[in-house]
Amino acid sequence: MGELHHRIKIFLFRRSGSQPQYLQLKARQGVESLWGPLQSELGLGEKLETAIRHHVRTDLGIMVPGQVLDLKIPSHWNFGDEDVVEWNYGYQCVGKLDQELLQRNWSEYRWEGFSTAYPTMGLEFDRQAILRLHYDLSAA
Repeated sequence: MGELHHRIKIFLFRRSGSQPQYLQLKARQGVESLWGPLQSELGLGEKLETAIRHHVRTDLGIMVPGQVLDLKIPSHWNFGDEDVVEWNYGYQCVGKLDQELLQRNWSEYRWEGFSTAYPTMGLEFDRQAILRLHYDLSAA
């Protein structure tokens, strides 16, 4: 029997005129050097919304709480003897990003409209999640 890991993926967005923009991050190394959302392991007993707000604050320096949206499309995959469940959430960014934290934690970062963000997401699961978020924001 393998290990089960839970991760959260947080798709930050902000309103810019009539269309939302999405924050894309590129890690400094490894497989995670693809464009993607903010992501982190979910600790044992940690509540999803609490973990989301914590990582937005500590990893990006956003102190003003934003709206959290459950995208209702968890992804589940396995790699050898590890099972991974990723919980996908949207997060409305209403505060400013800490530029020093961004430069320290990621090799690149950018705000993009959907037409650029969607095709440049490095993983299919991330493209599905940002598509759902964009649809939900457009329907609201």
